[in-house]
Amino acid sequence: MNHHLLPIDEIYQLLDTTPNGISPDTVEERLAQYGKNELPGKKKISILKLILNQFKNVMIFILLFASVISFIIGEPEDAAVILFILLINAVIGFFQEYKAEKVLDALKKLTALNSTIRRQGEIIQVAAIQIVPGDIIILETGMVVPADVRLIEVHGLKIGEASLTGESSAVSKNIKEIKDAAIPLGDRLNMAYKSTVVISGRGEAVVVATGINTEIGRIAQLLQEDDSQTPLQIRLADFAKRLSIGVFFICLILFGVGILRGEDPMRMLLTSISVAVAAIPEALPAVVTIALALGAKRMVRHHALVRKLTAVESLGSVTFICSDKTGTITQNKMTVTDIWLKPGMETIVEFSDWEMLLLAMELNHDVLENESHQLQGDPTEVAMVEYVRQQKKYNPHWIADFKRVQEVPFDSERKRMSTVFPFKDRWLVVTKGAEESVLAICIDPDLAAVSSAAETYAAEGKRVLAFAFKVITALPAVISGDDLEKDMHFVGLVAMIDPPREEATQAISDCYSAGIFPVMITGDHPLTARFIATQTGIIRNASDKVITGAELNTLSQEEFEKQIEYIRVYARVSPEQKLKIVKTLQKKGHFVAMTGDGVNDAPALNRANIGIAMGITGTDVSKEAAHMILLDDNFATIMLAVREGRRIYDNILKFIKYIMTSNTGEIWTIFLAPLIGLPLPLLPIHILWVNLITDGLPGLAFAYEPAEINILNRKPRKPEEGIFSRGLGVHIIWVGLLMGAVCVAAQAWAMNVGNEKWQTMVFTILSMSQMGHALAIRSSRRSLFQQGIFKNKVLIGAILITLLLQMVAIYLPFMQQIFSTQALSLWELAFCFVVSSIVFWAVEFEKLMKRSKITI
Repeated sequence: MNHHLLPIDEIYQLLDTTPNGISPDTVEERLAQYGKNELPGKKKISILKLILNQFKNVMIFILLFASVISFIIGEPEDAAVILFILLINAVIGFFQEYKAEKVLDALKKLTALNSTIRRQGEIIQVAAIQIVPGDIIILETGMVVPADVRLIEVHGLKIGEASLTGESSAVSKNIKEIKDAAIPLGDRLNMAYKSTVVISGRGEAVVVATGINTEIGRIAQLLQEDDSQTPLQIRLADFAKRLSIGVFFICLILFGVGILRGEDPMRMLLTSISVAVAAIPEALPAVVTIALALGAKRMVRHHALVRKLTAVESLGSVTFICSDKTGTITQNKMTVTDIWLKPGMETIVEFSDWEMLLLAMELNHDVLENESHQLQGDPTEVAMVEYVRQQKKYNPHWIADFKRVQEVPFDSERKRMSTVFPFKDRWLVVTKGAEESVLAICIDPDLAAVSSAAETYAAEGKRVLAFAFKVITALPAVISGDDLEKDMHFVGLVAMIDPPREEATQAISDCYSAGIFPVMITGDHPLTARFIATQTGIIRNASDKVITGAELNTLSQEEFEKQIEYIRVYARVSPEQKLKIVKTLQKKGHFVAMTGDGVNDAPALNRANIGIAMGITGTDVSKEAAHMILLDDNFATIMLAVREGRRIYDNILKFIKYIMTSNTGEIWTIFLAPLIGLPLPLLPIHILWVNLITDGLPGLAFAYEPAEINILNRKPRKPEEGIFSRGLGVHIIWVGLLMGAVCVAAQAWAMNVGNEKWQTMVFTILSMSQMGHALAIRSSRRSLFQQGIFKNKVLIGAILITLLLQMVAIYLPFMQQIFSTQALSLWELAFCFVVSSIVFWAVEFEKLMKRSKITI
């Protein structure tokens, strides 16, 4: 219902109420009809379902199958490791989802606990949840508006609506009817909304909507949207499906070839199963979890708290950042930027023109100073008082010398506020207001000069206030605007704006360098939004567009989809429109980050691929809906997160490159030998041992790999790109084939020269070549020697431990019995090392070709 469009009399009739309120009997009926004035919670998910949800993943099923097979073939240690990894992964996922259930609980906390209302002419205090449509609410400074209300009486009433509309300035309210049906929420001056705060003044209003029917209630409904999957989740799910199919066919072929060659069926079955277990990267969930957890820990040191581990990686893949303006790109603090004084202005004796303007700014406001000496009140007035008190010409005695005796409060019709002070044996009247309103009551304005200055400031998106004064010998009988505000002397103009954060410009520049498009979404005026966007570099080209919420409503979905990638600023938008923007960008194939701090941002934060809330100015609702919280409210922190996200994704890809190449090498080793007439080079236990010691510590150590130097100069990975794109799949195939060929060649040579230790040598070469590969792939382009061998000490330690375990398997007598190995001589071990290093040098040569831009 568009209550802002209806006359007050029709509102009373529609709600069956009067200025004296409703009766207690009616209250019970309406509570039964509309329900309590509270937000319903989202349907709770049972603990059991949350636990089971952690296992709804193809990779998890494959790993569970692998653990069962490991038990069957007598490898309980391998199975136990797999199950332990799955358990840790499930526990972390469970607590993430359990915490996310708090989103709507935070919305309920915004409801005022008690409210002053009038029922049957009696003013009483009631719990806010007992308020019903038709109640008459008494609004006073400092209170939270308990429901959506239509104003019926106002006295200088200003309401802060930043948490709902995103607009930083308090809004002056009135009771006038509105004729424009398309007027946005922030311009409905005859309405006040649940969860907003009365900044100053007082008023009365009739309740028109409660609970889920309020504007904030509609936001709560929008929060029912399901979370979207991260790029990593999508890619790993696709990887798991492809891998499961591939492993099945590899094992089937391997078993069939062995049977055709006359191998023992049971041995071939065990070998095929061992290859299947080896091909499954059971450490992948652990590597992903550890990499994300380490990234989250590093982010806390940079003032970013990650609520969901996948958020950091997801931000590294994002292509659009949709940012709220107020408090995110700007400081959320009005600041005086310009002063314009009327040339040749008449002044009071003892005050210069500059001092007169400072005096007027000091005297005409409702700002109060609390016990901590902090200024409280309308942000615009606070900004002026702070500015005045920082000036050298400011006189602290003005506060004591000028005691206010009368006031005509601001109202939206006059657009002025006047205050009266004793001045010697006369009276000083100071007026502040909109430029055109103040000029209308002045006797000596230079209209052309004043208007030109005001228009210049307004075009820059600044808020402009004008000041005037006069000295009179006697006060009028009735203190009113009509009697007091006339024959004034114009003083000057004050321009102010909520300025950009110092770090925002550089952060936005970094966004473009990283291939990320920053977009401003705000409830503020389009001129202000355009100015800030241009100043910070969001708007760079003539093709960059600014659009208002009203204009957005006129676009069809098809038209919007065509334009959306060129729109850099959205002004005066509603929560539904913010959600629409995020959804449309996602439909166009983008991964979207949304920053915000208000209740109005929560649905879009929840829907975005990653939601980023402000830790200082953010509401509880926005924090609970977000994936990540900026503890310092610093937009620049986002780029640190982008860097960290890309580092994490790179390291996960390095692990996949390492583990899949190793597994492919093992498979090629088993395949190639029979094809050239050689016996199977490895026993099933060899395959499982190599898989166990090489997949474990070295694989996990990739989570500690430092970021590559060009990480923020790369474009984001395209959302549709699979894990094996950009040459990863080709690398796995050719290096795996090389690894297998090296092992089989060593087998053929050793057997040809009559070396009975050929199987132990193949066993060792396979293990060592994987360690060399791990060192070589620490960077996709830079040489290991350019990076520094010891930059990742964890990986070096893991490789040394892995080599030590391999030595244990071939030199300790009881291990020789288990693995059917023989002790190698020093030269045989050296031979294994030299042959296995072929893989390392081949990958280093590949990177040299990339650096030289030579294709191979």
